Amino acid sequence: MKVIEKIRDASTQEGKVVFSFEFFPPKTEDGVDNLFDRMDRMVAHAPAFCDITWGAGGSTADLTLEIANKMQNTICVETMMHLTCTNMPVEKIDHALDTIKSNGIQNVLALRGDPPHGQDKFVQIQGGFACALDLVRHIRAKYGDYFGITVAGYPEAHPDVILNGVATLEAYQSDLAYLKQKVDAGADLIVTQLFYDTDIYLKFVNDCRQIGITCPIVPGIMPINNYKGFVRMTGFCKTKRKNFYIPSEVSAALEPIKDNDEAVKAYGIHLGTEMCKKILSHGIKTLHLYTLNMEKSALAILMNLGLIEESKISRSLPWRRPTNVFRVKEDVRPIFWANRPKSYISRTIGWEQYPHGRWSDSCNPSYGALTDYQFMRPRARGKKLHEEWAVPLKSIEDVEERFIKFCLGKLKSSPWSELDGLQPESKIINELLGNINSKGFLTINSQPAVNGEKSDSPTVGWGGAGGYVYQKAYLEFFCTREKLNSLVEKCKGYPSLTYMAVNKEGTWMSNVGPGDVNAVTWGVFPAKEIIQPTVVDPSSFIVWKDEAFEIWTKGWASLYPEDDPSRKLLEQGTEQPFLGQPGG
Repeated sequence: MKVIEKIRDASTQEGKVVFSFEFFPPKTEDGVDNLFDRMDRMVAHAPAFCDITWGAGGSTADLTLEIANKMQNTICVETMMHLTCTNMPVEKIDHALDTIKSNGIQNVLALRGDPPHGQDKFVQIQGGFACALDLVRHIRAKYGDYFGITVAGYPEAHPDVILNGVATLEAYQSDLAYLKQKVDAGADLIVTQLFYDTDIYLKFVNDCRQIGITCPIVPGIMPINNYKGFVRMTGFCKTKRKNFYIPSEVSAALEPIKDNDEAVKAYGIHLGTEMCKKILSHGIKTLHLYTLNMEKSALAILMNLGLIEESKISRSLPWRRPTNVFRVKEDVRPIFWANRPKSYISRTIGWEQYPHGRWSDSCNPSYGALTDYQFMRPRARGKKLHEEWAVPLKSIEDVEERFIKFCLGKLKSSPWSELDGLQPESKIINELLGNINSKGFLTINSQPAVNGEKSDSPTVGWGGAGGYVYQKAYLEFFCTREKLNSLVEKCKGYPSLTYMAVNKEGTWMSNVGPGDVNAVTWGVFPAKEIIQPTVVDPSSFIVWKDEAFEIWTKGWASLYPEDDPSRKLLEQGTEQPFLGQPGG
């Protein structure tokens, strides 16, 4: 979805404020992994979009494309990718645009770009563009209305025309006229350069309106995290550090605390909050936060404004709704991948249709094959798994102990989950889960029964306020054939209880038919049809079982050296168990 459409939709909701985050590509693999973890946490607060920068001189082009793809399709946040003209012939520009279009991304921030490292001035390369205006025109000419195009606005004028800390009136007006050309050529949104004097921004907005620029002008807010970074960034942007451009009270507040990073950060949060309050009070309901890949200051400002609550994460569905333009209508998924949403997305990429309304509407041919991709994990998560799960195992009781500790919240990771710790709804039944695991039923997925809980419940709610949500009790586990036979006998006394079980070789046991899809989560909302976002589907369960069994070896046993007895115990253990799924 285009960001401009989100902003327009929000403008029809009284009091609705749209906020967004900017990130940049880290220099190391560990940095990239950490960034995705941070994005995951920040995106849980429902920003309208996030953008990722394009390195100076195209230095991070490939990495930016990779990160943008994962943001859109794995993190599931509406993504805007920066694209610059620096060192970019038109063929490379079209390659970047074609790539993000094929990945379902619809938003681009078109920039001229900074000079490459070691150069002072921008130089147009042969076969490339001279300015952002050329880039905007090209995108509209070749791609029509597919992309939402954002451009940069400079409240103090472009840095190139700032001399001795200030732009002349003529240079400022010329910069405004150029901005209008970019909008007239097809840009539908403006995001501003950072500033620390809100009056400068408000004057800039008014000046834009006076010359006929009518599109939204989103203020770019950069929290001050440390004094040296503040000096570096304001110098880079040629923002004059005194009086008119940096208010004297800001300089006065920073000077005595400049060597105290915590005090500077606290002041930065306070200043950012006050700036945003003033902007919002003037009827502007959009905020764009330059995070510098840090989360605490940006989130603290939003919490101070009452726009987010740390303890209350709203969900439109029980799982994070996709933002890829090809699957935005998707609203039904099998429950088996509830703890592995990234794996599910990777195995369903390329489906011609995605389930909408009910699972049986899906006419998809098959799931993608299992590859090493499904078992890759960020280094930080891999380290945590190694700390918590790569312990000496001498017996099945030692194996059970890992599962029990995870269910009781004593472990924060699981080989069968991409998520952090036990999810809130499972904490309702965590002691029951611990007891079940102690009896030899090793649980990897569950949900408690819910009967008409308010849809804004912090533990089981989804879909926003005003509705009611329901869940059937669901449990998924590994167990031996003997324990399964005993359980099946007991199930005969409970006609409403359904079960499916399968071993690694595909031996099947169930009291439901192969086409009997069972909704296990549903919601009732005013003036809407009943929403059934989570189902149990026998065909999908057969697909999932290969992944579930493979995790024993690739997700857990692989944490040990090849000849380690614990590894051998886990590898041998997968030959006997069944993967079972009883539910209401």
